[in-house]
Amino acid sequence: MAVRAIIFDLDGTLADTEELHFEAFNAVLKPQAIEISPGDYFSRLIGYDDRDCFVLLLREHRKPADAAKIAELIAQKTSVYQAMIAERQVLFPGAAEFARRCACRFPLALVTGALRAEVEMILRKAQLLELFAAIVTAEDVEHGKPAPEGFDTALGRLGYILRPHPALVARECVVVEDTPAGIEGARRAGMRVLAVAQTVAASELVAADLMRPSLAETDLDEVLRLLAALG
Repeated sequence: MAVRAIIFDLDGTLADTEELHFEAFNAVLKPQAIEISPGDYFSRLIGYDDRDCFVLLLREHRKPADAAKIAELIAQKTSVYQAMIAERQVLFPGAAEFARRCACRFPLALVTGALRAEVEMILRKAQLLELFAAIVTAEDVEHGKPAPEGFDTALGRLGYILRPHPALVARECVVVEDTPAGIEGARRAGMRVLAVAQTVAASELVAADLMRPSLAETDLDEVLRLLAALG
């Protein structure tokens, strides 16, 4: 089945920001007497949105995880993280060029567990914001990755954009992801997945249809040929 749309993740896929998220989480959790180890974050928590990460950690440490507390922690983490990215260019080498090549041929969407303000700050600085016909952020879904809700939402928005052409189906979308949670969510939505091993080990990404070391080392035509061969 031919590819008709491409859906990108942001953190760890287009933007080299996972280390910054890790630092921001720990800065906010320190007063709660909680510390995340690098191993725990990059093997287990990476790919979760802020809400799900805070709920999980507070419950594991037997601390209150009511809605007001979670909202407070998210606001604090947002402030810390935005200060980190405000003066930085955080895109991976080759990421902007790859996204632009894709946008010349397909409508693009972005599905991310980040907050909209963070997403728009990064994409605007990189002059990529206008490339994305649909952006689905943490505020747009009730259940983040590995749930398929974000990808289902993007499918609906892309399908609306592609009218009056034949209805877009999930199998015609390729998702570009960097985490097991993201791959699982895309798979559950019925989409094909190109994984980039930029933030976690390639051995953690084997559920994807294809894998590349980075976007800088990814050839779009080759990816399309291989996906066509897979059917």
